[in-house]
Amino acid sequence: MPSFPAFISYVIVTTFTPGPNNIMAMSNASRYGFKKSIPFNAGVFTGFFIIFTLCGLFSVTLFNLIPSIQSIMTYVGAAYILWLAWKTYTSKPNSDEGNAKNTNKYIWGLLLQFVNPKGIIYAVTTVSVFIVPYYKSAPVITGFAVLLAFTAFVSNCCWGLFGSVFQRFLVKNIKVVNTIMALLLVYSAISLFL
Repeated sequence: MPSFPAFISYVIVTTFTPGPNNIMAMSNASRYGFKKSIPFNAGVFTGFFIIFTLCGLFSVTLFNLIPSIQSIMTYVGAAYILWLAWKTYTSKPNSDEGNAKNTNKYIWGLLLQFVNPKGIIYAVTTVSVFIVPYYKSAPVITGFAVLLAFTAFVSNCCWGLFGSVFQRFLVKNIKVVNTIMALLLVYSAISLFL
C-alpha cells in the first residue's frame, strides 16, 4: 500500500461525507426510528460488498491484461480524488425533504449501490489505486470488500443515529468541515505519488 494514512483518510472522508447512502440513512432514521432503519443499512452493506468485489475482480483482470494501466489508474484516481476535494469544499448541506416514500427496506439499500455514482466511483478508485496494485489474491480483496462495506454500514448507522445533531452541526460549521475534509482528500491524492 503506498500510504496507509492516505488510504485511511480517503476511506473515512469519502465514506462519512454526505452522499446518497448517508442522507437516506439519516432520513430513514428520522422518519421511522433507528431500529427500523437497520434493514436499509444492511442492504447498503451487501450492495457495497458486491460492488467492491466486482471492482476487485475487474481491476485484477485489467491489471493482469494491461500491466501498464496501474500508472494511468493512479493518475485517474488522483484526479478523481482532487475533483472530490473540490466538490466537498464547495458543497452545501443536502436536504432530505424529497424522500417521501418508504425507503427503509433492505432491498432499497442494496439496489441503491448499483445506481449510486459516488459509491461506484469510490469503489473503483479505492480498489484500483489503493488495493489491487499491491494485493491481488481473492481472499485479501474479499477482506478489503468486507472491511470497506462494514465502514459504509458504520457510516450509515452514525448518520442515522446522530443524524439530526450531525446535520445541524454541518449546517452551522459547513465551511470549516468542508475545508478539513477537502484538505484530507488533497493529502490522499498527493500521497499517491510519494
